[in-house]
Order: sequence, then C-alpha cells, then structure tokens
Amino acid sequence: MDLLLYLLLTLFFSTLFSMGGVGSAIALISIFPMVGMPLDLAKAVGLFINTTSTISASVMNLVRGVLDFRFAIPLVVSSLICTPLGAYASQFVSEYWVKWLLIAFVLVSATLLIWRHREARFEYTKSWLLFLIGGTIGVLSGLLGVGGGTLIIPLLILLGFDSKKAAYTVSFVIPFSSLGGFFTYLHFVDMDWKLLGVVAIAAFLGGILGNRIMHYRLTEAQVKKLIGVILYLLAAKLIYSQF
Repeated sequence: MDLLLYLLLTLFFSTLFSMGGVGSAIALISIFPMVGMPLDLAKAVGLFINTTSTISASVMNLVRGVLDFRFAIPLVVSSLICTPLGAYASQFVSEYWVKWLLIAFVLVSATLLIWRHREARFEYTKSWLLFLIGGTIGVLSGLLGVGGGTLIIPLLILLGFDSKKAAYTVSFVIPFSSLGGFFTYLHFVDMDWKLLGVVAIAAFLGGILGNRIMHYRLTEAQVKKLIGVILYLLAAKLIYSQF
C-alpha cells in the first residue's frame, strides 16, 4: 500500500508539473515526509523523479524539433556543475533560511507571471547570463533537493523568453542537474531501490502525459498562468513545511 501511494502521488504531481515544463520534486519533497519517508531520502528520490519525468518530456521535444540547443547548453553545463556542489553543501548548511529565500523568490515570480504583462525589451543571447542563471539555481536546487525548473522558468520568462520555449528548454536541463544531485545524495542516504523503481516508472509516464497536454492543449498565456498557479501552490506548501 505504501508503494501504491507513492506511485499515485508521483504520477499525479509529475503530470501536473510537466505541463509547466518543470519537475515535481519541489512538491514531493514536502509531501513524501508527511506520509512517512525520511527527508533526506525524499530529497534524493525527488531528484531522481525529476530526472525520469523530464527525460520523457525531453525525448518528445527532440522528436518534435522544438528544442533550441544553443539556448540550452549553457544552462545544462552550469547546473550540472553546481547542483552537486549544492547537494554536498546541504550536509553542512541549515535549510531554514534558504527555504525562506526560496519562498520569497517563488512568490514574487508567481505574482509577476500572473499579474504583470510585459514585452521583452532586450535580446538575452549572452552565454554568460545563462551560465550565471544555471549555476546560481543549481547550487540552490542542490541544497534543497529540487530540480530547479520552478526557479529557472519564471526567471527566463521575466527576462523576455517565450514561455513554451523556456518550458521546453528547462525540461531538457533538469535531467542533467537532478541526476548530478541525486548521485551526490547517494553518498550519505540509504536508498530504497524498490521504491525508487516504482516512482521512476510513475514519473516517466507523468512526464509524457503532462508534456502532451502542454504541447497540444495549452496556449502560451495558459502555460504562463499555469506556472504561476503552480508556484503559488508550492510557496504555500513550503511555508507550511516551515512550521
């Protein structure tokens, strides 16, 4: 029954979050401990869930030809380097104030995405900016055990990037950063491999389903609002976990 519960939770949230092009770890690392999973194990499992759900979405995006590699590679490289650093540092750094910083960032991003309509004024094509974004989010996501997509997507949209392009790109970036963080957590977490296999299957299926809904059923404006609503829900969950 425990495995079935984890499977259903993973399938539901992986489908929901992949519609916005992001991984579901940021929600599941708060929910799994509520049903009995140790926090560090939840963080490791959440990172692996992000990997499997976004791999399936990325494969579909590659087949459709909607992925911009020139845009994605700087984010991949910087997050791949910095996420393991954040995961390793999580052993020594208190998460309390980092989580409050994350909550503030998520709330501001969600508010701007839903209520502020702006046109891009610049062309953000410089690789150094993408490296900076990927590295910063990589460290923070490694500390918290999340994939970082919920941080990167609103930031890219606020910088003027098309919301669907941002979602496609981040779904490609997350597997690299999340897998790096996952292997780092394995050094100090006792992994339940049977549990990991069950949630990985659910995450893979959820990624396919959510990506299909996002690509064929939602407009750019709807994707932007969906991401904003998801971020509000995440902020509420994170605030609740702080008390």
